[in-house]
Amino acid sequence: MDITVTPANVLPGSNAGIDSGIAGETIAAGKTVYLNTTTNRWMLSDNNGTGTRQVNGIALNAASVGQPISIQKSGDITIGATIVAGQDYWLSGTPGGICPRADLTTGMDPVLVGIAKSTTVLAISAIDPGVTL
Repeated sequence: MDITVTPANVLPGSNAGIDSGIAGETIAAGKTVYLNTTTNRWMLSDNNGTGTRQVNGIALNAASVGQPISIQKSGDITIGATIVAGQDYWLSGTPGGICPRADLTTGMDPVLVGIAKSTTVLAISAIDPGVTL
């Protein structure tokens, strides 16, 4: 089950690596995103999609198509959800979603989003080994 993010509570940590750009679709704060290199627009990551099984960061603000968006690519983020300290969190099959490892199923790619440093802070560490379960 995906973590339930309250977008208003998503905040970058003091060590945040932040990028910005333009949204290619409607995106809420706390959602995983990737940069579509064809359109140069930020899109929701999705472990069930083709070409979308990648994570370049987490959205820090909401944006509709064509609006500016800030993306946290590294560092600590207050994710706006209750998480389990020490637990690893992964790209889910829900567009923009984040889930624990146990929720990944056959056919998904194990794309690490980060590891919880506390019950509210996620250390972003996007890693994609390029394999499918």
